[in-house]
Amino acid sequence: MAPGAIHQGYSVGGPADSTTVVVVGAGPSGLMLACNLARFGIRIVILDDRPDKTATGKADGMQPKTIETFRQMRLAEPLLKNAARIYDIAFWQSTADSPLQRTGRQTHYPEHLVGASDPYILLAHQGMVEEVLIDDMESRGLFVTRNSRFAACARVPGTGQLDITYEDLLTKTSKTIRADYLVGCDGARSQVRTFIPNAYLEGEMTNASWGVLDGVIDTDFPDLWSKVAVRSHVAGSILWIPREQNMTRLYVQLSETDGERVDKAKATPEYVMQRARDAMHPFHLEWKTIEWFGNYVVGQRVAKHFMDPDARIFIAGDAGHCHSALAAQGANTSMHDSFNLAWKLNLVIRGLAKPSLLSTYEEERQKIAYDLINFDAEHCKAFSQGDEALAKNFDDNIRFISGVGAEYSLGLLSREKDNLSINLRAGSLQLPAKVTRFIDANPVDIQLDIPMLSQFRLFFFVPDVPMATAFLKTICEGITSPTKPLGKASLRAKQSYVEQPRGTATSDGFLQPQRYTSASNIITYAMVTQSPKADFEITDLPKVLQDSRWTLYLDDIDMPRCTDKWFGSLDKEEVGIAIVRPDGYVGQIDTWNLAVPSEAESWIRDYFTFMA
Repeated sequence: MAPGAIHQGYSVGGPADSTTVVVVGAGPSGLMLACNLARFGIRIVILDDRPDKTATGKADGMQPKTIETFRQMRLAEPLLKNAARIYDIAFWQSTADSPLQRTGRQTHYPEHLVGASDPYILLAHQGMVEEVLIDDMESRGLFVTRNSRFAACARVPGTGQLDITYEDLLTKTSKTIRADYLVGCDGARSQVRTFIPNAYLEGEMTNASWGVLDGVIDTDFPDLWSKVAVRSHVAGSILWIPREQNMTRLYVQLSETDGERVDKAKATPEYVMQRARDAMHPFHLEWKTIEWFGNYVVGQRVAKHFMDPDARIFIAGDAGHCHSALAAQGANTSMHDSFNLAWKLNLVIRGLAKPSLLSTYEEERQKIAYDLINFDAEHCKAFSQGDEALAKNFDDNIRFISGVGAEYSLGLLSREKDNLSINLRAGSLQLPAKVTRFIDANPVDIQLDIPMLSQFRLFFFVPDVPMATAFLKTICEGITSPTKPLGKASLRAKQSYVEQPRGTATSDGFLQPQRYTSASNIITYAMVTQSPKADFEITDLPKVLQDSRWTLYLDDIDMPRCTDKWFGSLDKEEVGIAIVRPDGYVGQIDTWNLAVPSEAESWIRDYFTFMA
């Protein structure tokens, strides 16, 4: 166990007989959940029926928002170092009257449409992503319990707990763990889902079938290292994806949605390779090596429920939604399901938030799942209609595909006034921008600088610090007072993390998380100002901002500035305030005149009514 690592509910020889959360499935979704809960200090057991992590193939594309999430977790570097990157997409088409030829090329994630800090797809096989998450978990004392197949769960009478039964596949014995929560990240054929009433998948399976090949290719095709969409009049559609280690992934269409379903016995690597050769004629196409082969039938389905009525059993990832792999959405959406659920579980388990907070998990992630399958159905249809339709489909949906356009509806956690004239909206992700950190003059990305510690972030955008000092003092003293709800919540959080500390690893010595928890364990306070550094000292600020000296920023780099990106223009008589959730989504945002600090204080306090 790493120095300072917490004990995660394990004893020598296997999992303990009780824990707080059991996660079933150690794919991207389950590992993202387990990794975050381990960091937050929640006791957890993660079960997986496989003997080892994914070795090759499966999901391969990380979208800009997912890259951002891994950066926020400080886990992106190994993937950025070893994965391939896609910046553009080319379109090729053949007809009965013309040979295969390029018909267009475009930037995959244009700045004016997406505005992502990482405007590319990062290509790495699923095992590489799993390994990064597993390494971080293990550094904190949490290990996957492998060769362990989930069997059943039963409610313990008179309690809110569950008895979870699984089969040890090595010893052929049945074992039971008692837990408070169960989360199924166990795929489209989820067994955990069957224990949530009426959580069946709704939607349609189609006859569209695709073969998938990963390998090293020998070809004279000129766009081998771009993402390529091919529409062949003789052999359907092909999607080329450059990969790590000189590999290429080919998605080869075997039948269309309204076509005859392909016999699975026919869908062999040899058949798929020949179909690809036919489609790519007159270009030469052979495989030097094949690392992985897969075949899937396209379906667009969403579970009717993502959680049980008692908020004790949840599903995430493919257990809750199924769709095609063509737009590289599956693992990305699945990991963000878990990212959404993890911090909510942490706050409720610690008694810092009301159990009703958990209901927002289904509301928010099911909405994204429906957005996804609606997009996916049109995306698959566009593949069959040719490059013009596909290019339009990309243009119309590019923000959603990148992940930065996956937005939540207004609700408990996303609140907004009518006719709000601000650029950044509740339910959307914070916009990337460069600012200068006051304390050390380092240029940083505002959306990345504060690590993910299951805390909200309260940003004050202050055009002129000397003019706003009284305003800030009134608000900060009001919301942090130990007699007020947020002040009381911070005291409870401090005690909670003393009794049950966050999971630590040696690498945290470089992160220095205490910089972001010194003022509160539930809120990181931050200030962004256009005042020159010489105009004020840290000691001029309210105590809570003095304690938050690592999150004071000068808005003096980007054009347009961060303030303008988030709020539009602010005059010196105003302060912009943004409440950002622990998962990086905007919870509430507005501007306030310096004359009404008490109204701004009430507005902040009213947002946090879900806190216990």
